[in-house]
Amino acid sequence: MSVDLTTYYLGMQLKNPLGVAACAPLTGNLEMLRRLEEAGASIAVLPSLFEEQIEHEEAEFNRLFEYQTESFAEAITHFPVLQDYNTGPRDYLSHIEAAKQAVSIPIVGSLNGSSPGGWIRYAKMIEEAGADALELNIYFVPTDADMTAIDVERRYIDLVASVKQSVDLPLAVKIGPNFTCLPNFAQHLVAAGADGLVLFNRYVEADIDLDTLTMKPDLVLSNRHEARVPIRWIAILRDQLQASLAATSGVHRMQGAIKLLLAGADVTMMASILLMEGPERIRTMLQEMTAWLEENEYDSIEQLKGSMSRGNCPDPGTLERANYMKALTTYTVETSGPQST
Repeated sequence: MSVDLTTYYLGMQLKNPLGVAACAPLTGNLEMLRRLEEAGASIAVLPSLFEEQIEHEEAEFNRLFEYQTESFAEAITHFPVLQDYNTGPRDYLSHIEAAKQAVSIPIVGSLNGSSPGGWIRYAKMIEEAGADALELNIYFVPTDADMTAIDVERRYIDLVASVKQSVDLPLAVKIGPNFTCLPNFAQHLVAAGADGLVLFNRYVEADIDLDTLTMKPDLVLSNRHEARVPIRWIAILRDQLQASLAATSGVHRMQGAIKLLLAGADVTMMASILLMEGPERIRTMLQEMTAWLEENEYDSIEQLKGSMSRGNCPDPGTLERANYMKALTTYTVETSGPQST
C-alpha cells in the first residue's frame, strides 16, 4: 500500500508537504514554475510585491494627477533569466494571472512591507488576479528606543486585520522569531485574521563595505541547521493555535522536512536548496520521504503531523530550558561533528 502524502494548508488540499517559498529566481519565472511543479512541488509562493513598489506607483499616479490639474483648469546559471519580472505592481498582477495558467498547483501572492500603505488595495487586486491565497511577509525593524514591544506587535496585528478585512483569500503571515512571547503574539495574529503562520522569515542583514564605508545588504542562503528554530517553535505552537503552520528556513533535506512535520508543520517551504541544486531536489526528497514513511510504517503524512509537538512529546522539557542544559552536559568532541537535520 502506497503512502498518502496529502496534507492541508490554509484550507487547501496539497498533494504533498513540499512547497516553494517566495523567491524571484524560482517562482518569478513561468518556465521555472513549470519545472518545479514537474519535480513535485505542491504549492508556490510568488516573489513579494514590495511596499516600496506600491508607494512608487502611488507617487507616479499622484504626480500625473498633479500635472493634469496644473495643465487644465478643470482637471543564477541553470535558472532562466528573469528579464523584466516584478518591475511594478501591474506586472506583478499579470504574473499571477500567467502563473495560474502555467501550472495547476496553488499559487500564493505575497506582499512585503511594514505599514498598511497601498496593501489593502493591492491585496484585493491580487485576489482578483486569481491567487489562491495571500502571504503577508512583514518586514519591520524597530529602531526607535521609545517604541515598546506592545507597539511593535500592535503594528503587525493591525496590518493583518486591515488586510484580512479587504479580501476573502486565505491569509498567511510570515514573521521572524524575535518576539518577547511568541505564543501569545501568534494567538493575537490568528485572532486578527491570520489563517496560517509561516515560520520563520529570514531578514536580509546589513553589512559594511570597508572600501566605500557604506552600508550594503548581504544576502546569505540558509543552511540546514536553521531548521532547528522552526522545529522548536512549531512544536510549541502546534497545539495552541487554530491555524495552519508552514515551516521555512533551512529545509534542505528529507530528514529536516520530516522533523518539521513531526513537530506540527502542515507544509515545508524551500528556496535556498533549490537555488543551489535545482528543482530536481524536490523529486529526490519526495522519494526519500516516501521510503522513510514506509520503513517506519506510516500510512500518511496526516498520521505523522504533530506527533512530536509539545503536547505529544514524551519529554516536552527538551523544547524549553532543559534542552540547553542537556546539550551542554552531553557535549563531547565525538558528537560535535555534522548533524543530519
